[in-house]
Amino acid sequence: MTNTELVSVPDPGEPLVEGNLVRLLRNGSAAYPEMLAAIASAEQQILLEMYWFGSDTIGQKFAAALGAAARRGVEVSIIFDAVGSVGASYEMFAELERAGAQVIEFNPIAPWKRRFRLSKLTRRDHRKILVIDGKTGFTGGINIADYWLPPDDGGAGWRDDMLRIEGPAVAGLSDCFARVWTRLRGRTLRLPDALLQPPILVRSRRTHLPAIRILGQDFLRTQRQISRAYLHYLRRAERRIFIANSYFVPDRRVLRALAKAARRGVDVRIIVPGQSDVDIVRHASRAVWGRLLRAGVRIFEWDESVLHAKTAVVDGLWSTAGTFNFDYMSLRVNLEVNVSVLDARFAGRLEASFLEDFELCREVLAVDFRFRPLGQRLLEFLAYRLRKFL
Repeated sequence: MTNTELVSVPDPGEPLVEGNLVRLLRNGSAAYPEMLAAIASAEQQILLEMYWFGSDTIGQKFAAALGAAARRGVEVSIIFDAVGSVGASYEMFAELERAGAQVIEFNPIAPWKRRFRLSKLTRRDHRKILVIDGKTGFTGGINIADYWLPPDDGGAGWRDDMLRIEGPAVAGLSDCFARVWTRLRGRTLRLPDALLQPPILVRSRRTHLPAIRILGQDFLRTQRQISRAYLHYLRRAERRIFIANSYFVPDRRVLRALAKAARRGVDVRIIVPGQSDVDIVRHASRAVWGRLLRAGVRIFEWDESVLHAKTAVVDGLWSTAGTFNFDYMSLRVNLEVNVSVLDARFAGRLEASFLEDFELCREVLAVDFRFRPLGQRLLEFLAYRLRKFL
């Protein structure tokens, strides 16, 4: 299959939306200023859906910006996850409501309520979405917490990616938010008439506008949409597969697709955390490395800080970034969102970002991994058996 065929055979049912601008924002140092500036420029509506909305330095800065927008008459709607934001101050959210924002907590930890179910504790809203006036959207792996700030600003410098999108595809992010909002609030989110049909950016000789699909708009099938897109392109890869994933514990289908790609000569490289905020997941991840290394997959550990990115690029043509991890919770339980981009220029920029990261990683050599200590193997075995609960 040629690279042209890869483009002409998109993910089944993939309604790519043409006429968009998309930019890669590396780390919180690039993403936060643009997100805050977009909030400050909002005129009609701000939609924020955030797994981890902290009340630390950057969290308070976002809360102040959102509150200021609400006070000047902008419609501000916020969904935050109860587990992801468990350490946040509820007074911060109460202050936002006093400013005029509408705030919803996703699946609150409230066993004293009659409708509370323990099963809800495992279903989390893992998305990170910001939409401004229906025209500009952000999504990726970056939450609102100091861990994503650079060390010079008091943060931990976590490695992550965010995408900024302008154009008609932003409506997909609004739709993701609206479906959750309607389900939780019991009424449809009001979208201004002017925003129901976002303006289509005009293609010119000087401007290349990628085709984009927002994966995750179907509330009940978000995981299936995203995993199906990944598998579609992994199985058709001819030259390169670059993946960065913070919680890499893939199921058998993904493992098989990656191994087969490497065996047919595809350059398959995966960046995983050398240090993790959830260390047991890192041990579970290592339980599948042997199979991949034997097939010829190259694995790299990021040791500069915690790796939190969920990004991939295939054959310099298809790329994706978002909130989706290759773990059981993302594959089966959580609400997720990813952006699917079919565009060589953007994929080239993402590949350049990967090449920069590879230089800062430590490659896992098959011979070293084969002779790791017995205690480490046992820990990996036990962690992998617990993967459905991590």
